[in-house]
Amino acid sequence: MKTSVIGYPRIGILRELKFASEKYFRSEIGAEELLQTAKELRKTHWLTQKNAGIDYISSNDFSHYDLVLDTAVMLGIIPKRYQELQLSELDTYFAMARGYQGDSGDVKALAMKKWFNTNYHYIVPEVEDDTKIRLSNDKLWKEYEQAGALGIETKPVVIGAYTMLKLCRYTGVKNETNFIEDMVAAYKALLDRCQKEAINWIQIEEPALVQDMTKEDIEVFHAVYDALLPYKKDVHILLQTYFGDVRDIYEDLLAMPFDGIGLDFLEGKETVALIEKYGFAKDKILFAGLVNGKNIWKNHYDKTLQVLEGLRQKEIQVVLSTSCSLLHVPYTLENEEKLAKEYLDHFAFAKEKLTELQEIGTLAEVKNYQDEEAYRKNQKFFTRKRDCDHDEVKERLSKVTKKDYVRVPKRSSRQQLQKEVLGLGDFPTTTIGSFPQTKDVKANRSAYRRGEITRQEYVDFNKKKIADCVKWQEDIGLDVLVHGEYERNDMVEYFGEALGGFLFTQKAWVQSYGTRCVKPPIIWGDVYRKSPITVEWSVYAQSLTKKPMKGMLTGPVTILNWSFPREDISIKESISQIALAIRDEVLDLEENGIRVIQIDEAALREKLPLRKSDWYREYLDFAIPAFRLTHSGVKPETQIHTHMCYSEFTDIIPAIDDMDADVITFEASRSDLLILDSLRENHFETEVGPGVYDIHSPRVPSVKEIVKAVRIMLQKIEKEKLWINPDCGLKTRGVAETDASLRNMVQAAKEIRS
Repeated sequence: MKTSVIGYPRIGILRELKFASEKYFRSEIGAEELLQTAKELRKTHWLTQKNAGIDYISSNDFSHYDLVLDTAVMLGIIPKRYQELQLSELDTYFAMARGYQGDSGDVKALAMKKWFNTNYHYIVPEVEDDTKIRLSNDKLWKEYEQAGALGIETKPVVIGAYTMLKLCRYTGVKNETNFIEDMVAAYKALLDRCQKEAINWIQIEEPALVQDMTKEDIEVFHAVYDALLPYKKDVHILLQTYFGDVRDIYEDLLAMPFDGIGLDFLEGKETVALIEKYGFAKDKILFAGLVNGKNIWKNHYDKTLQVLEGLRQKEIQVVLSTSCSLLHVPYTLENEEKLAKEYLDHFAFAKEKLTELQEIGTLAEVKNYQDEEAYRKNQKFFTRKRDCDHDEVKERLSKVTKKDYVRVPKRSSRQQLQKEVLGLGDFPTTTIGSFPQTKDVKANRSAYRRGEITRQEYVDFNKKKIADCVKWQEDIGLDVLVHGEYERNDMVEYFGEALGGFLFTQKAWVQSYGTRCVKPPIIWGDVYRKSPITVEWSVYAQSLTKKPMKGMLTGPVTILNWSFPREDISIKESISQIALAIRDEVLDLEENGIRVIQIDEAALREKLPLRKSDWYREYLDFAIPAFRLTHSGVKPETQIHTHMCYSEFTDIIPAIDDMDADVITFEASRSDLLILDSLRENHFETEVGPGVYDIHSPRVPSVKEIVKAVRIMLQKIEKEKLWINPDCGLKTRGVAETDASLRNMVQAAKEIRS
């Protein structure tokens, strides 16, 4: 059976792309060296897949920053403010992704949003009324040619026209329907070029098809593809979907002249039922997504082969595929030297999934595959019992009652009390938590991990950094302070290391956005708190100032969503276990005099089901109570904050209010504060801190710019409820730009007050 990979990780085995890009941003290397690094990475990735026996290998799945941004640039969707900078093509691209502040001008970056239900962030294309959508570069064909020169036939991939129309932000009076004709013309030109280059297959990705589709959405899809498909000629089109099923348009897809359709059999709950009910077209190839592209657990061959056998019995032409791009899993297990083999045997990262594809594809062609060594070995492995249960955790969870999810008194009667106790006036200023992780901070942590310094030396260094950070914030004039988080590597990994039930890798990096990579923990077993985690640092920081010091925690939903979850228990049970562990930490912080506690839920919306009908039953009905469980035991005067990162929140505002936090901070600077209308419409009770400047860009906002943003906020939020803060943590920013930005922010708050 032939095999296919939707997309491959692009950051490199050891994050080579990240480091080369950041050197380029610092002007330490030129564009030529960066482009050469990218070329070498593509070569390695293609050869790795070819050597693993993959039949349908993707090209154009590589990106310097983001594939949606790549597609926008390919289509000429470049807002005028970036064109007017008159930078090189590469630097214009990076200006859209990161913002630009220099001799040519000063522009913010485009907005970022979460890519469907993942922790990956995409750049939101911005379409102006006079945008001319047309084929504007030849990246796709250059990369196809590069693979061809290596003797590798690839299927170029591109985000589909329908999904692009849905992802774009329209800044004028026009909407998606006004750009259908131009979008179709651009994709016709793309297919014509593929025809001229004698490209056999092209993978057009339409993940937007797995979301709820209205009658109007289906009409837009048809308007695009009914016009486009007659132009495909000799080019075979694989319509690739992932992250769910296509129940709203499945029958239409069967009737349309696609040559292949890629369906997700893992997150697509209705995929098998759709095939059972409606069958599959004899003249098409089904690319069956059965090897998990989002989680790292080993594939159970027997289950996969049974699905493939059922498809074969229906005489369906099948290609075995990943369920989505392997972008969402680490590169390889080969660099993991510390985890014991008994653990590693359970996992398959991107490179190992290639082996799974090859072995399953081979077994699928064998009549009595149960007799084959690869099958027997895999089957024996799945009969082994994992040591992952903790009886005390299960017993404690069974004793949780409804009142454990309710904080008293009600929020409306707590808020004024908290302001009086904390001594806060209007427009209090704060930050989201982390301060710049400078080279000396990282070196101290690394030296401690390697055993080169003692525990006391490590602690003394961090206490000095905390003391400096507290003084720095007091000098700036912030109202609610943080300790800077110098002891932490990653907001989830740090807590996972202090909790029972987690495993950690050395080199298992996953791209979050651009050059930002994370190393998700693995939830191996039942989760519990072994001992206090943050109390010592927070108490020390509070001893240095009379101003309120925030205790900084990561919430249960985010810890789970930014980890690789278990597959042997429900998500609900796993989140609830973590919530009890965080509850212990919250109560200990309060007991030790910390009166402001921030429980970050940056990833709350991330795992929200893509179909609205599943939102509450399959997620919010237990995710929101899990957050409440973490803080329901605190006193009325203790102020609970939470924070959320880049996402679409407007459609779950009531659920966010139901978290019963006292203050919520969130990203807003890249989104023109559109969320504020939803807050007002839903009579949002929680105090709010919409980010007044973008921390994912190196540019420094002016006082005037921040004042303008706050004045817009005040048109939609009562002044008693408004906080002034950056978008997110300052961990990745430099010291100088952080200082300048925060001083401007505090000055802006003073101007607003007066």
